Amino acid sequence: MPFKETHIPDLLVFEPVVHGDHRGYFFESYNANTFSAAGITYNFVQDNQARSTYGVLRGLHYQLEPYAQTKLVRVLEGSIIDVAVDVRTGSPTYGQSFAIELSAANKLQLLVPKGFAHGYAVISETAEVMYKCDNFYHKGSEGGIIFNDPALKIDWGIDLKDAIVSEKDLVLPKLADISHNFTYNR
Repeated sequence: MPFKETHIPDLLVFEPVVHGDHRGYFFESYNANTFSAAGITYNFVQDNQARSTYGVLRGLHYQLEPYAQTKLVRVLEGSIIDVAVDVRTGSPTYGQSFAIELSAANKLQLLVPKGFAHGYAVISETAEVMYKCDNFYHKGSEGGIIFNDPALKIDWGIDLKDAIVSEKDLVLPKLADISHNFTYNR
C-alpha cells in the first residue's frame, strides 16, 4: 500500500509509485481509486498552490466545522517541513505534532484530515506547495495555533528568529487557548 501510518491516528503519508527511466519520471499524484481501495474517500473540491522563499513559515491553520478541510499536501519544487497538530477533543494524541520533510525529490504527500492544525516552513531556496482540499475556503471559520508554542516542541527546520511569518499568524493563540469544535471519532 502506498499509505504509511504515523503515530497520530488518521494522519497518513502517501508515497506514490514513481516510474522513472532515461526520459524522467511519471507518477499519479492522486487517483481516487487508489485512495478508495485504502478506505480513503474524500471528495476534493479545491486545489491551492503557493510559492515561497526560504524561511517562510505558514500556519498553523484550521477551519472550524462545518467548513473544516482535509488536505492532501505535496511539494512541486523545493523542500518544506510540513507539520500537523492533532486538535480533536478526545483523541489519544491530542496536542501532539507530526513533522515530515516533503520535497519535489521525495514526492511524499501528507494527508491531513479535519481536526488538525496544519502549517509548513520552507527549507530550500524556494518551494512551490500544492494541496487539495475537500471543502472550500471560508474566512469566517479560520482558526489556528501560534507556530512557536513551546508546548508543541516543533522543529521547523529553520531558525525561528529568521522565520518570515504573516502578521495574521503572529497573533494566533497557543494550543491551550484555542477554540475549536473538533472531536475524535473512533
